Order: sequence, then C-alpha cells, then structure tokens
Amino acid sequence: MSAPPSTAGGWRGALRQGGIAPLGLLALLAMVVVPLPTPLLDALFSFNIAVSLIVLLAVFYVQRPLDLSVFPTVLLLTTLLRLALNVASTRVVLLHGHEGPGAAGKVIESFGEFVIGGNFAVGLVVFAILTIINFVVVTKGAGRISEVSARFILDAMPGKQMAIDADLNAGLITREEAKLRRDEVRDEADFYGAMDGASKFIRGDAIAGILILFINLFGGFAIGTLQQGMGFADAARTYALLSIGDGLVAQLPGLLVSVAVAMLVSRMTRAQDMGSTLSTQLFGQGKALMVGAGVLGFLGLVPGMPNLPFLLLGGALGYAAWRIRKRQNETAVADANLPAPLADAQAPAEVSWDDLAPVDPLGIEVGYRLVPLVDRSHGGQLLARIKGIRRKLTQELGFLVPPVHIRDNLELSPSSYRVLVHGVPVASADVHPDRELALDPGRTLGRIEGIAAKDPAFGLDAVWILPSQRAQAENLGYTVVDPATVIATHVSHLVREHAPELLGHEEVQALLNALARNAPKLAEDLCPKTLPLSTIVRVLQNLLNERVPIRQFRRIAEALLEHATISQDPTQLTAAVRTALGRFIVQELNGLAPELPVYTLAPALERVLQDSGNSGALEPGLAERLHEGLGDCVRRQEAAGEPAVLLVPGSLRPLLARLVRHSVPGLAVLAYHEVPEDKRLRLVGSVG
Repeated sequence: MSAPPSTAGGWRGALRQGGIAPLGLLALLAMVVVPLPTPLLDALFSFNIAVSLIVLLAVFYVQRPLDLSVFPTVLLLTTLLRLALNVASTRVVLLHGHEGPGAAGKVIESFGEFVIGGNFAVGLVVFAILTIINFVVVTKGAGRISEVSARFILDAMPGKQMAIDADLNAGLITREEAKLRRDEVRDEADFYGAMDGASKFIRGDAIAGILILFINLFGGFAIGTLQQGMGFADAARTYALLSIGDGLVAQLPGLLVSVAVAMLVSRMTRAQDMGSTLSTQLFGQGKALMVGAGVLGFLGLVPGMPNLPFLLLGGALGYAAWRIRKRQNETAVADANLPAPLADAQAPAEVSWDDLAPVDPLGIEVGYRLVPLVDRSHGGQLLARIKGIRRKLTQELGFLVPPVHIRDNLELSPSSYRVLVHGVPVASADVHPDRELALDPGRTLGRIEGIAAKDPAFGLDAVWILPSQRAQAENLGYTVVDPATVIATHVSHLVREHAPELLGHEEVQALLNALARNAPKLAEDLCPKTLPLSTIVRVLQNLLNERVPIRQFRRIAEALLEHATISQDPTQLTAAVRTALGRFIVQELNGLAPELPVYTLAPALERVLQDSGNSGALEPGLAERLHEGLGDCVRRQEAAGEPAVLLVPGSLRPLLARLVRHSVPGLAVLAYHEVPEDKRLRLVGSVG
C-alpha cells in the first residue's frame, strides 16, 4: 500500500507558508551550542558576507524606506547570525588553534594571512579602525537619526490623522483613500519606532565584537601556553592571527549592515531612485563640475603635488561639465526650432462652426505664478482637490457637477485667480503659492506675523504665513490650509451658490434616464406625457435656489406627477414638491433633534405682507427694517448653535424666501404645511 501523499505535501506546504524562517532561527540558536565542522563554518561565513551585501544593495535600490518594512527583523536576524558565528568560531579557535592558522577554516585563515599580511600588529590596527568606523561613526549616527525620526513621526502622527479626517470631511479623498493613508501613517510610525530599537542591535554587536576579540586573544594565549605546551611567541602569534582574522570576518558584514541602516534611515520618506537621484542632484550641475575641474587643474600645476592624478581628474570633470552644457544647449535649440504648425505653412482655412469653441459651464483662470498649483509634475494638488470637491458636491446636490476647466490667463495679476460660470466671472481672489493661509476662527491665543488677508470663501480674517510658521500658528489656534485648498474651498462655496445655473436640460435629462432604469413607468408618465422637460428643469432650479438638494429625485418626480394635473405653473409645482420633501428639508436644517426652533411673523407684519403679497413690492423702509430684524434673528441663532428658521403661511413663503435669499443667507423660510406633523416646534420669538 502506498503512503498517503498528504504527508510530503504537508511538509512542503508548511515550508512554503513560512516554515523556513522559524527553522532558520532555530538553526541559528543551535549554532551557539552545537560544534560546527570547519567546512560548514567557512560556508556560513561566506553566506554571512553575501547576506550583508544583499541587504546593502536592497537598501540602495528600494524606492522608499516603508517598502522595506521587514528591515528591523532582517537586522535582528543578521545580528544573531554574526553572534552565533562568533561563538562557533571562538570554540574552534580555542579548541584547535594550536594546530596552526588553518585550524579555524579557510575564511579565517585568509583574513588573517591575506588581508593583514600575517602581521597581527597590522591586524589589530585594521580591526581597531573598522571598529571605530562602525561603532563611533556609522552606528552612532544611524542610531541618532532613527531616534530623532521616530520621535518626530510619533509627535506628528495626531496632526496627520486630523489632516486625513479633514480631507475626508471636505470630500478631497474617498474613504478607501483615507484608510490607505491612515495605514501608511501607522506603518510609518511602527517602522521608525522599530528602527529606533533595532539600531541598538548594531551598537551591541560592535561592542560584542571587541569583547570577543580580546577573549580569543587572552583565552587562546592561556590555552596555548598552559594546556598545549606552546611557546609564548608561537602562542601569541598563532592565536593573535586567528582572533584578528575571526574579528575581521565578523566586522566586515557588520560594517555593511551598519551602512545599510544609515542609508535607510537617512533617506526621504517619498519614493525615489537613489542612483538616479544622486547622479542628477550631485553630478548634474555643470557649474559645480566646471569649478571643481578648475581647482583640480590648478593643484595639478603646483610643483611637488601629484600632478598627473590631479590633471587627469580635472580633465575628466571638465569633459563631464562640457557634455552637460552641450546637452542643455541642444535641448534649448531644439525647443526654439520646433516646426511651426501646419496651419501656418498652408493657406488659411475657411472659418466654420468648428472654430466657435463652446463656453465651459465652470472654469478657473489663474495667473502665471499659480500654474505650479495645477501642474502635477511640480507637486500641484489643485486638480486632485477639485476632483474631490466635484465628487462631494455631486453627492450632496443630487446632480453631476460639470468638470472644472483650468487655464492660465496672462491678463490676471501673477498671484490672482477667478472663477467663471458659463464664461462669466463670478469671483476672484489673490493667493500666495509659496505661503499658507492661517484662518482666524475667532478664538486664537495671539497674533502671528504675515500678510493680512481675508478668506475668499467666507470672509474670515486670515494671515498668509510661511510654511515654517505652521506649527506656531496651529499652537495659537489658527486653522492652516495650503493655497490649493483655499482655491478649492472657494470653488466649492461658489458651486453651491450657483448650482441652479449649472443645472440645465442635459443634466435633468440624465436624471430622468437614471430614473427610467429604476422606475420606468414613473419616468414615462412624467416626461413628456405630463410635463415638458423645461418645466421640470425650472422646478429643480427653484429648489436649488432655495438650497434644497435634489438628491431625492424619485420623490420629486412623484410629487410633480401628482400635482401636474392641477397646475403646471413652476412656482406652484415647486411649493407642492417642497411639501412632499418637508421631512427631508427639516432634517437637512436640524438633523435628528427632537425640536425645531422657529421664528414667526408678528400679526401686524403678516397682514401688511399679505396685502402686498400679490404685487411682491414692499415699502423701502419696511423692507430695510425687515432685513435688520431677520439678520438679528440669524445672529442669535448662530450664537446659540441652532438653525435660523422663519415659519410663515404658505402664501407668503415664496415672497419672503426671495427677499432674504441674498440679504440674509443664513435664514431658512418654511411654510406651515412643510413641517411634518410629528415634529415638535419651539417658538423662539416673533419678527415685528
């Protein structure tokens, strides 16, 4: 009977699923106790050097530190491997060192004979120099960088989390992107915290290498003279060469790993190719190479100096500088001599309708200093901010906000921008692309130096500050945003204000097409059977004018279909739709609060408005006093943290809503029949 195949397959599966690493760790610990033959010891020493070299190259070619998140564990394992080999080689040196330099293996013998020439005094000096470089220079510097990086990253972690939450709430990123960014912040903190502790392994390994060298020296000398009967000179020479060779074999991989640690923690956190970055930033400056070539050439002409090496190096640098300059000139000439457009070489074509460019529904024009905010190759974030705002506003308003076309305009001042709706400028402002805007929410703890300004979107007091002042401003209570966020927030505010102008026949037809997929009978009966498309567009624009989102388009369509048989006047249909959306409108204003605070009109004022309601004209003094009274109501409600709602009869609601739409923007005007029957009302006051 054949053996069940699951046994071998189970072992192979276990190894494939990560069983090799635990077995390797157990083998490392076993090397401390189990004696190893010299051929295996040579193989392990060679393997240790190869692993250290691979670790160094992996650090050099990795794009960013977080891509090598397993590095602290690798650092621990390589340190354990070196210490285990030290223990195993010490056992061999002390047991068989009297047999000659080859008793501890070919690797230790080669380092003792070839690297230091068989001279233990030279070996001690070389070992001391390598130890000083590793312990004092590389390891200490890398440990300090790791410690500082870990502290600063942990201190900045709450601020980064708050920035991610702010971008998510502003609609600049999705929930998936926010989750990825939170994971990246957490991984970054874990990585640098682990590197802060793992760098101590290298420090301890360097100290252990020094102690093991002296233990081998004195222990070997004692064993050779007292137990093996060797002469003092022979014992000193033999065990010194073996101990120094053993120390160098361990110190060289340790130095490679220490350099890898220092390179990893001293890199920038963003993704970059170290080789190309070094060649571009260090050797890509023609002026620097030219000056260096001149200095080396001058030194090569000084009598008594090594003239030939200096002249050769100066010539090489001069040639490299010439090549860089030549390449830059060729690029400039090629850009200047680009072929003219084909239209210039041919006869001018006839003018056609294709030459009439359509007007963009939504556009931004920027001065030339703001162009880097749009250019992604220069780190510009404005396009990403606008994309996030479009997504958020589309979900809030209930229709697809048109794309925002951004172009430069040399007629604007360098730091200015303006927003256009259907080609007409609706707002403009100035921003400083090299600064950040610190907004004063009204409860700051002090003032900060900068350029005084106003927030373009809401008119708050603000200061343009340098990026280095951000931490100081946040500590004083300011809200600090970058220029791209300032422009994006302004655009978001303007889109909400001009939403009725952005909703046209094409957008409403797209809403009807979407409704037809979910409720085909409703869409078929509504348009064009019952209402023309233009009437539906007008009703939806009226709702957006009164800041009522049209997300519940199916409920709107049902209300239109129900009341279209009574009247097809857009104003009356809008009132009917508002009644159907009453619960939704109240919830948008007051959330799930059990009570709705409201103001009402004094009876005398209500009679006056009823008498003038048909004409829609008010005496100027009365209109001014009405605006002042309603403005006071809004300010009191804002101070109390509650919505400002004016409850009026249904016949007066359109008139008052039109009167206060722009003069008192924070006031919501509701009709009595728009409030759900189960909603409790709390009378705050009356307007007389």
